[in-house]
Amino acid sequence: MVGARRPETRWVTRLIPFLLAGCVGFSTYVFVKRICIDFYLNTQGQSGTATGLLIVYFLFLFLMLITYFRVFLVIQFNPGVVPLGPLAVEQRAREKEERKKRGRCSTLCRGSHQDDLEGNRYEGYWPDPNVDSPGLERFYSKDIFVCHTDGRPRWCTSCCNWKQDRTSHCSEINRCVKKMDHYCPWVGGIVGETSYKFFVQFTFYTAAYCGVVIIVAAICLKSLNQNGLGVDGSVIGALALASFFGVFTFTMTATGVRYICVNLTNVDYLKSKTLVHQLAIRVPRGTPASLDYGVITYPLPKPNTPDSTPPSSDQTIPRETPSPRDLLATRTFAIVRTEKGENPWDLGHYRNWKSVMGNNIFDWFLPFSPSPCESFENNESFYEMGPLVQELRKRFNLPEIPMSEKGGVQMGRVNGR
Repeated sequence: MVGARRPETRWVTRLIPFLLAGCVGFSTYVFVKRICIDFYLNTQGQSGTATGLLIVYFLFLFLMLITYFRVFLVIQFNPGVVPLGPLAVEQRAREKEERKKRGRCSTLCRGSHQDDLEGNRYEGYWPDPNVDSPGLERFYSKDIFVCHTDGRPRWCTSCCNWKQDRTSHCSEINRCVKKMDHYCPWVGGIVGETSYKFFVQFTFYTAAYCGVVIIVAAICLKSLNQNGLGVDGSVIGALALASFFGVFTFTMTATGVRYICVNLTNVDYLKSKTLVHQLAIRVPRGTPASLDYGVITYPLPKPNTPDSTPPSSDQTIPRETPSPRDLLATRTFAIVRTEKGENPWDLGHYRNWKSVMGNNIFDWFLPFSPSPCESFENNESFYEMGPLVQELRKRFNLPEIPMSEKGGVQMGRVNGR
């Protein structure tokens, strides 16, 4: 499990489930006892109405609870965090050991979350200069990936790893998260690729549940007033709670559906109007750079003299001559930029929806199957790309890859070896 760094956030996250349980328990008491039994059954003698309302109430209560437990458990046990790089593992283990040695005295005297026993403080490194850096091959074995200006994948200095497409670093848990959306203490932690579908289902069913309570409680209060039976304070309390959470979850559901339809997360949307994506798109081996784009060839050539810092743009390093085997394994990528606001993962509303919610209507409404995008990966990209990629090829006049180069990274046999 991955927890928040700040102790106050951790405690809020731990206490909120009890608060929610109390609210649901109170609403259930009011709906079942005060409204259905005391008013409709005993006072009005409407047993059919009471039975029907109870069936509807417990149906939506069940759907709300099962989606809540689903999203909560996924966040606790499969939050979609990216494994730490070797340097980060070593550094964090060393810091954890140092905190243990300081003992209780430093715990009582600490002045900030930086020395918190459960938190993680970390100072990162520059991108790994090793041309055989662990994980780098996963990127250049694809036909397209998000990159820096120099053509290398994005690097997280806190986690010491190459950041897969659509991965963001969450400062709250100090880890990189796939398709990170937001940290939500209401559901126990970070909402991302593995939990977003279930989160939207939970907010949808919670809004529906609150809608049932609001409508029935309002009708009950009106009938009590018309019959001169006075106002029931507990019914008013349930109505107020349902109204608050109903508006909140309805807004979250509407926002979530909107993001799904355009294939964005909350992190993406906040910068969607100004964000420019830089992509490495595969082109034929040996394609030269042009005025419109630069190129990079993988595997990266090894320098004769190791250097721990990344080279500057105007620095020249003597490199080894690649072997014939290396030449067969090479891939060349053009480095291009999108226009502001363009989304290379936009597949169209319906396909965007299916990539998150599932391929059939049962998946859309039931919290059992994970999102298809969670398991998507092929030789082209980490996530399915939209028509913008082909448009970029035309926009920058990128040459097509010949049939002889198509397929995976080529590790052919050379000279019979």
